[in-house]
Amino acid sequence: MTCRYAIYWTPDPAGPLAAFGAAWLGRDPALGRDVPAMALPGIDAAAQRAATRSPRRYGLHGTLKPPFVLAEGKAPGDLEARLAAFAAAASPFSVPALRLAGIKGFLALVPSAPCPAIDALAAAAVRDFDALRAPAPEAELARRRAAGLSARQDAHLLRWGYPYVFEDFAFHVTLTERLDGEERERFRATLAPHVAPFCAAPWRFDAVSLLRQETADAPFVLVSRMPLGGPA
Repeated sequence: MTCRYAIYWTPDPAGPLAAFGAAWLGRDPALGRDVPAMALPGIDAAAQRAATRSPRRYGLHGTLKPPFVLAEGKAPGDLEARLAAFAAAASPFSVPALRLAGIKGFLALVPSAPCPAIDALAAAAVRDFDALRAPAPEAELARRRAAGLSARQDAHLLRWGYPYVFEDFAFHVTLTERLDGEERERFRATLAPHVAPFCAAPWRFDAVSLLRQETADAPFVLVSRMPLGGPA
């Protein structure tokens, strides 16, 4: 598979949320390597690794423009230049405090109240980077449709390569795979004190990140993290 790129929010690599994410998932996308996973009471290492299999590949992030292959004739430098311009044109903003929530069976950190600024930035990212995106292959379309899509989501899939954009977008920072009810509650109770420091107050959305995935099974690696350049 040709490598894929994604436009994500990722935490400051030197900050505490990034340190937590790397320790929880057992991988640091900024370093581009696995790291020792944190030990949690009541959850053995094998169960933790299984519960974080997919999130580990992506790293701790919130999606803005979902993963895509570059269009024919486009180069990584074109994408980085577009990201630099996109970031420079945007302004940092405040986001309501995060909360630990269950979403369709998995655990994630989500804003505790609506945040139109995130929704608007994600919508702009979907549009602004689409000229650099190759059309989604039929296999990808079929895989997405197998999950069950509304007519609007299917239209988004055909036009933008991903169904959950615009009205169907919801910013979230995934922490686990889909888990059954009892296991999900066990992980929620164990994770709650560890994420509490990140759920205590509003936070600043002040950068966007470019990540690269070399092959379908490879983990994503942070290429660049660009600060939003408009006035606060």
